[in-house]
Amino acid sequence: MGFEQEAYDELVAKVWCHKSDMQREVTRGTHGEHFVIRLLAVHGAMTPSQIADALRVSSGRVSTVLSALEKKGMIVRESDPDDRRVVHVRLTQDGETTARRDMEEMRSAVCWIFSQMGERRTREFVDLSREFMTYMSICRPGEPRPTAEEVRKAFEQ
Repeated sequence: MGFEQEAYDELVAKVWCHKSDMQREVTRGTHGEHFVIRLLAVHGAMTPSQIADALRVSSGRVSTVLSALEKKGMIVRESDPDDRRVVHVRLTQDGETTARRDMEEMRSAVCWIFSQMGERRTREFVDLSREFMTYMSICRPGEPRPTAEEVRKAFEQ
């Protein structure tokens, strides 16, 4: 391996292991709350297990975050009228307001970054990010690498 290892090392050091000021500000003191708020804003009411699956975290972690959000008045938990064992989580008006504000602030910041990068480099970045994430979605550590057919199918979706 040549460039691949060098690229991996730089990706880990500069991207995955280094939080930008913006990332630190977004996550400061929230312990994943903003991810749950955003998820609910995009998808609407969900069960705690759906939230855990979507965020790929444990049900215990989701329970902790939901309790904190409930105390802050951002979400409510409601029993399903057809099956009292099922609980749905939805945003309150304050939660929806927070989600809209946070998403707008993030959109504004990212659009500014793109304006600094220029149109050509931004489009390149988005295309490469899409390609990278498609590969990430089918390549799992410790498992056999995807076949050419699996790669082809992933890019057709």
